[in-house]
Amino acid sequence: MTTSIVLGAGMVGISTALALQETGHQVVLIDRKAPGRETSYGNAGIIQTEAVEPYAFPRSLAEIVRVGLKRGNDTDWRLGDMPRLAGPLWRYFTQSAPATYARTVAAYSKLALRASDDHARFIEPANAGDLIVREGWRAVYRSPGKLDAAVATAERLKREYGVPSDVLTSDELAASEPALKSRLAGAVHWTSPWTCRDPGDLVSRYAALFVARGGKVAQGDAMSLQQTGAGWRVLSEGGNLTAENAVVALGPWSPMLLARFGYRVPMVFKRGYHWHFGGKEGPRISMLDIDSSALIAPMNAGWRVLTGAHLAPLGTAPASRQIRHAVSAARTLFALRDPIEAAPWSGTRPCMPDMLPVVGPSRHKGLWFHFGHGHQGFTLGPTTALLLAEQVAGNRNNPLALPLLPSTRDWA
Repeated sequence: MTTSIVLGAGMVGISTALALQETGHQVVLIDRKAPGRETSYGNAGIIQTEAVEPYAFPRSLAEIVRVGLKRGNDTDWRLGDMPRLAGPLWRYFTQSAPATYARTVAAYSKLALRASDDHARFIEPANAGDLIVREGWRAVYRSPGKLDAAVATAERLKREYGVPSDVLTSDELAASEPALKSRLAGAVHWTSPWTCRDPGDLVSRYAALFVARGGKVAQGDAMSLQQTGAGWRVLSEGGNLTAENAVVALGPWSPMLLARFGYRVPMVFKRGYHWHFGGKEGPRISMLDIDSSALIAPMNAGWRVLTGAHLAPLGTAPASRQIRHAVSAARTLFALRDPIEAAPWSGTRPCMPDMLPVVGPSRHKGLWFHFGHGHQGFTLGPTTALLLAEQVAGNRNNPLALPLLPSTRDWA
């Protein structure tokens, strides 16, 4: 039986462990924390099958100036962080050129469109159906002009990819969301995505399924990974673990580990923030206020208010501007009560300049890459895990009908 170590117990890592297990591997999943306690805990909980086009770097001068001057709440940055981010951001800008971006979308869209089907193979066996809501989510607009532009985009995505959506007028939105305090122009309701009422718990249940099927979860230091004559070794609390294969699924921490093996991964780090609030009156389904980049999601723990992206390297101090603005905007929409936690949560999204996750073999025998999912690790984890498992098994015919994503670029 082939043995494998998976480093990282977020959605991407646990999905990798399950997929390898299904192909007959004996798998150990290792992380410093329990499954689903890092980046996979702090997201909007949306399996975004509508997200067929990843976030590109702005190409117009006006948009770049807007972000540079922080005229909006979708992006934040600090001048002192720019020297560490400049190289990856420049790559991000060049990879967002129209021709290159079109090739990215051609591959990325195939992943997103099947994401819920790939989650479904784990949700029922993991007894996690109570966490899943199959009602989509809404983007709401305060001005008719922005709503009209969004409707045009939604119609294009429906035409080009078959992504379903409904348009709600101001009256229809008010009727559908009786707790809404403000009169808005309307909404685009993305009807195909599934939402999760506790993303961290979903990962935990996937991990429990992995253990029930014979897998092992161990706490340990992924940074202790070493190549041995027979494969790979890592130090856990129970001692050394060895295996033929090691899969790096550490999200934003992947570049730190891989630097020890000669890889210089040009990752773009985007931090996100959330805060839970009490109260009985919130959105019936998840709602994104486009003007404030504030997403309000109904969770088991309360109303989760989430922000846009803060460009910030790992280890830098959190900022408060985005979450303060997001909470203020959310309270103009709903009667949220006091926060449940003492302070907001923050976590880092591992984004690659070409907007594609890194999935496949490295230069080192038995060392595999599975990271860089950007904003969509929660969505795409099971899909790209199945793709990786096919490659580890040596199947190059790709029966999944998915694009073989490049596992290394010019940084390898």
